[in-house]
Amino acid sequence: MTIPYGRQSIDENDIEAVVEVLRGDWLTIGPKVAEFERAVAERAGTADATVVNSGTSALHAAYAAARVTRGDEVITTPLTFVATAATAMAEGATVTFADIEPDTGNLDPDHVAALISDRTAVVAAVDYAGHPADLDRLLAIAHGSGALLLEDAAHAIGSTAQGRPVGSIADLTAFSFFPTKNMTSGEGGAVSSPDPALVERARRFRSHGMVRDRAEQRYPDEGPWHQEVQSLGLNYRLPDVLCALGINQIARLDEFKRKRTAVFERYREGLSDLDLLTLPARHSDVDPMWHLYPVRVADGQRRRVFDMLRENGVLVQVNYIPVYWHPVFEDLGYRRGECPVAEQYYREEISLPMYADLTPSDQDRVIELLHTALA
Repeated sequence: MTIPYGRQSIDENDIEAVVEVLRGDWLTIGPKVAEFERAVAERAGTADATVVNSGTSALHAAYAAARVTRGDEVITTPLTFVATAATAMAEGATVTFADIEPDTGNLDPDHVAALISDRTAVVAAVDYAGHPADLDRLLAIAHGSGALLLEDAAHAIGSTAQGRPVGSIADLTAFSFFPTKNMTSGEGGAVSSPDPALVERARRFRSHGMVRDRAEQRYPDEGPWHQEVQSLGLNYRLPDVLCALGINQIARLDEFKRKRTAVFERYREGLSDLDLLTLPARHSDVDPMWHLYPVRVADGQRRRVFDMLRENGVLVQVNYIPVYWHPVFEDLGYRRGECPVAEQYYREEISLPMYADLTPSDQDRVIELLHTALA
């Protein structure tokens, strides 16, 4: 029997919520969209949020809301999925990579401060594994140069920093609801912001830039059918049927957090005696919703341990290949060696199974295998 590195938690109430929508009148943009948006905003600690059809779409809509355009620079981390950079490039920006903190894997504010310039439109931090980045320092650095802070919180809905929910701190926050994340709507994502105007820009972008409010239209007397595209956008809408699942899942977020925290602590207790293993750090001023359990294996042993775990049915993963190592970035002139801390982190990292319904016996199997490999 295999143990995946991540897995959704679906109960009968989730299934019933989806079936209820399937039996109703709305499958696409209906009342469940607005209900889900209210639930996300409440969890993010903001007045408004907009939902989209993926975490990648959330990032793209957030960059569009920030009005990133050709000639702008975006500073971000290489220790992330490629979408954090690719969606900025889709809006015409040049991406500059800053290095990471060696303990958390998060964007290093000191390196950002050394790189930022008057060309920088956005600093994009990633809450790696669910641990919030140093958001207050990054905000000060970004705002000091006239830039915005975008928080890629694909791993971190449910996390808090200094008692404040992720989603309420950065200028824009992008969430992901992919099945392996902290909660799911199947596919899906969301954008939140303390500034309702930024949320509304993201909402318009996710619906082709369409304006239906007559008070905001340039030609409001055209007819009752009239709708205008005043800025370009895309179809990134999340349908009612998936919002129904998301509404039920976000109501279970505290349950998921308790379970993931228990998994985190069991790993810490079971693996802390292995000298070749570095366990994930947690700063005292944050309360993470752990999406990943990233360990680092010293002395060049990562590949051997990775293969051994996989051969024994533990489907570990590596998060992430440094973004600029991908051939598409190499072809654009990026070169290895730009962020040595991130590259060393990647060379050592393995993501152990981490999900709410991971059983103690399965987790003990992972711990035992690591002891066999490294003791």
